[in-house]
Amino acid sequence: MNGIEVAPASPREPGASRLLMESQALMRRLFEVNHFLSLDQLEGPDIRFFTARDGTAVLGTAALALKDGYGEVKSMFVDEAARGRGVAAALLARIEAEAEAARLPWLRLETGDLLEAAQRAYARAGFVVCGPFGDYVVNGSSVFMEKRLA
Repeated sequence: MNGIEVAPASPREPGASRLLMESQALMRRLFEVNHFLSLDQLEGPDIRFFTARDGTAVLGTAALALKDGYGEVKSMFVDEAARGRGVAAALLARIEAEAEAARLPWLRLETGDLLEAAQRAYARAGFVVCGPFGDYVVNGSSVFMEKRLA
């Protein structure tokens, strides 16, 4: 897919950690309430972390958090210079394949109301708006989405 390869990685790899820090800085600027995972949390046993690359350049990150009865999309972020190249679609396809391999019936996510491009990408991948799940609560800025898996 356009030279983009998605594979398991460490969130501490320089390209991945750079994008994660950019993402977290953006979330702090835009929202009072944030639910992003730290690098330590992204290395947890119930997390599958991926990067999208074109050659050696890290274009995006995403993680699958394995939950009881569903998988949660976390740390989804695409480098601004790589947007529009299908990176988000490639990452979501890998997350979905991992969730299906783990026999999870649902993928769920929380994103920000101001992140309209992200919401469009999730909708293109088949996600629909839903209510809060897990430990999340309505907070005025979160948008919750889910996708039923085969």
